[in-house]
Formats: sequence, structure tokens, C-alpha cells
Amino acid sequence: MDYRERLKDKKRIVIKIGTSSLTHAETGRLNLRKLEVLVREISDLHNQGKDIVLVSSGAIGVGAAALGLEGKPAELEKKQACAAVGQARLMMIYQKLFAEYNQTAAQILMTKNTMVNNLNRKNAKNTFEELLKVGAIPIVNENDSVSTYEIQFGDNDTLSAVVAALIGADLLILLSDIDGLFTDDPNQHPDARFIDVVEALDEHLLHMGKASTGSKVGTGGMATKLTAAEIATAAGTDMVIANGEDFHVIHKIAEGRRYGTLFVAQAKEEFYLIDYIEKLL
Repeated sequence: MDYRERLKDKKRIVIKIGTSSLTHAETGRLNLRKLEVLVREISDLHNQGKDIVLVSSGAIGVGAAALGLEGKPAELEKKQACAAVGQARLMMIYQKLFAEYNQTAAQILMTKNTMVNNLNRKNAKNTFEELLKVGAIPIVNENDSVSTYEIQFGDNDTLSAVVAALIGADLLILLSDIDGLFTDDPNQHPDARFIDVVEALDEHLLHMGKASTGSKVGTGGMATKLTAAEIATAAGTDMVIANGEDFHVIHKIAEGRRYGTLFVAQAKEEFYLIDYIEKLL
């Protein structure tokens, strides 16, 4: 079976962008040229009649740069202040860019509490459904400026998988600073082989994701991406990990071309999202 070919028919797609894919490495400030491409790619998928949800990191980094701080702060209070400044700035730019393509962007900020509490989770699902029904593009991030333990948990790889499971997405695209899954860390082992398709996640693969990350600015390494794959595939969502260096890769993945590592959905009959979230607590 050609798993890639099936990607052409996906109707509800969640796209996750890491901080390192959105900002200039030297300054931590937003890479506006890349953002332009990202928004155009998403708008075009939306124009094809697909539901699109964007999970976007970057609030703390953008806030830190705006406040003139060197790199991301370590202290929780400073992170929260940076997030408050950065989230507003990020959304303002997204709203502006999406408006150029006649798209309506909406903001959804979530915490772990949103998902753990049954009523909150139901309300969040209803909000997503309503926004998608009226043709908006929800932009999701963790609510870093108010939640304390949230930032320690904080990685949007897992959040994007939880969102994909919550709204019944049929494709999750994780874009970061790696090409996909390798048999070993390619930074340390040049002979590591690239893995094109993963049909079933086993213990061996999950163990391979030893918290290694090549990124100085993001919070998630390979381990968080494999956790995301575990949640997404069990919920019945295909997932692709690909490099966010060039956002044109988004339409290429959606066209079924061979980019990144594809994790094939293995929907579990007894899938309860809450069980997976509680494992993360």
C-alpha cells in the first residue's frame, strides 16, 4: 500500500512549527520571509477545502527578543513575562499575514488543565469545531504566561498530537530542525540511516528518541516527537516529521511526495485521550 499516496486525501491537518523554524538564529527575532511562506502554504491548503490548525511555538523567544534579552530566560517569571509580550506580537503578525490572503486566524491558548478536566476538554473541542466550521484557522499555543508547571512540561510536539487527537485530524505535520527519524543521531553518527516510513512504533524506536535535540531554542527533542507519534497514530492520525527549513515542504507532504518520516496511523479501538495525557503528567 502506498501510504504517501493517501496523504493527498487528508481533510483535517494539524501543522506544528517549532521556534527554531520561525526565528533567526543570530537574533531570536522572527524570520518574516519564512512566515510569509508558511501563511501562504496554509492559506492555499485551506483554499483547497481542508481544515487547518496551526500549533505555533515562538511566544517566549519573540518576547525575549522584543524585551532586548539575550536568548531565552531561565527564570519562570521572566519566561511568563516574555510569553505575554511575545504571544500578542506573534498573533498580531499572523493576523496581518493571514488577512492578506483573505483568511481569518483565531487564537487558542491551552494548558494541561484544558485537557485533563472533562468539561474543559469538551469545551475546547467544541471551540475548535465551531472555528473550523466558520472557516477560521485556529492558531494554538500553550498558555505560557499564566501556567506555572506548564512551561516545564512545555513542548508543542505533544500539544499538537493532543490537539490532532481531540479534533479527529487525519494528518499531523511536525516541522522542526531535523529531516525526520534516523537509525541514530545523525549529528554524532554520520552513518545513521534515514527512516522513510514507520508502520508500527515499537519499544526500540521509542528508546531511540533519547532526549536528543539539535536545537538551542526549542524545548522538544526526538523523544517528544516520538511521544507525539505514539498519541497521534493511536488516535488514527498519520504523522510526518520533516525539516522546517523551507515551508514549501508543507504542500509537498500534502501532495504525497517523499519528505520527512511518515508514521502510519494505527487507530486503537480503546483509545482514550485522557489516558495518554495522564501518562504525561
